[in-house]
Amino acid sequence: MKLLTAALLLLLIAMCLASAEGVKCKCSRKGPKIRFSNVRKLEIKPRYPFCVEEMIIVTLWTRVRGEQQHCLNPKRQNTIRLLKWYRVWKEKGR
Repeated sequence: MKLLTAALLLLLIAMCLASAEGVKCKCSRKGPKIRFSNVRKLEIKPRYPFCVEEMIIVTLWTRVRGEQQHCLNPKRQNTIRLLKWYRVWKEKGR
């Protein structure tokens, strides 16, 4: 009986850890190349134990598709340029 209880408890802990991985790391797939003028919001999330790199989540708005969220690869040159542009844009109070 004790062995069955321990096995069920271990299974419950494993399920909790697996669901925590999905919650923490949203960026399993990287988004497309984007236009700076379509950016509505930019979020930079730090690394978590389950994610190997920081998450850069950008919210875009277009007439055709409406509002969409995408993850960007932090190592790409276009993403680095976007971060610099967004900081300058934000400082100007727009």
